[in-house]
Amino acid sequence: MSRKASFTVPGLTEETGHQVAEALQLRLHAMNDLQLALKHAHWNVVGPSFIGVHEMLDPQIELVRGFADELAERMATLGVSPSGLSGDLVANRSWGDYPEGRADTQTHLRAINDVYTGIIEDHRAAIAKIGDVDPVSEDLLIGQTAELEKFQWFVRAHLENGSGEIK
Repeated sequence: MSRKASFTVPGLTEETGHQVAEALQLRLHAMNDLQLALKHAHWNVVGPSFIGVHEMLDPQIELVRGFADELAERMATLGVSPSGLSGDLVANRSWGDYPEGRADTQTHLRAINDVYTGIIEDHRAAIAKIGDVDPVSEDLLIGQTAELEKFQWFVRAHLENGSGEIK
């Protein structure tokens, strides 16, 4: 069974639309993985700042779940069937599993900061790749990147000292 339809959006060639959708597939995998990693941290964070971090992660998880849905729907609009399967995610990702289990807030926040850095860098690379060919998909990724950067700022605020250094 083919993952690709015989159409895409008006204004793009079928080949171009499908190439954009394939670039979005990796972003979809990243958002699915991110929401799982954030929920995992939410369940496993401990220590004096537990409740603040625990509650800070919930809105991030919900928005990231929405990002995955937006990406999947854009892919379908472009004529490519999105894959949300865990086996496909693991087989095609370029990153490893979230590294922490039960750990204190600072340990989780450092790991989440690293995850956000990788995801934001990859979102920006996808924006650069598709920006000249599909401004609609580019706009979607730009909006998501802005929110991801804000979430990373929230995380970094817990790690930063008064001199602006991440500890």
